[in-house]
Amino acid sequence: MLATAESCTGGLIAARCTDLAGSSVWFDRGFVTYSNEAKTQMLGVTNELLEANGAVSESVARAMALGAVYRSKSLVSVAVTGVAGPSGGTPDKPVGTVWLAWCINGLVTAELHHFDGNRQQIREATTVCALKGLIARLSV
Repeated sequence: MLATAESCTGGLIAARCTDLAGSSVWFDRGFVTYSNEAKTQMLGVTNELLEANGAVSESVARAMALGAVYRSKSLVSVAVTGVAGPSGGTPDKPVGTVWLAWCINGLVTAELHHFDGNRQQIREATTVCALKGLIARLSV
């Protein structure tokens, strides 16, 4: 079973999964955790982790992926957190900065990506990257 934990994509990954007929066999649930409060309440990401690293960070993406597994019936998850723009970017985390994390049977991996384009293009690129990364990890 798969669970998604999404911030900047706002549920697009879960929507792509459930677009597929028969997905109820392998898709459990999606967490849309746009705010820090939602990340804490729904996924168990600690306030200390958010304050120390910011929402757009490897540690938070990893915690989101683990939280999605722990708070669902899934052994597999994908999590994304990033800056889709057009505002919200900083010199350290410009618009297009996205951390993705996957949890497969307790093993978490994460990647940093910098996507170009407008808000819609960044969210779409993140969704595609998340799903391609999931498929690659499940195909090993």
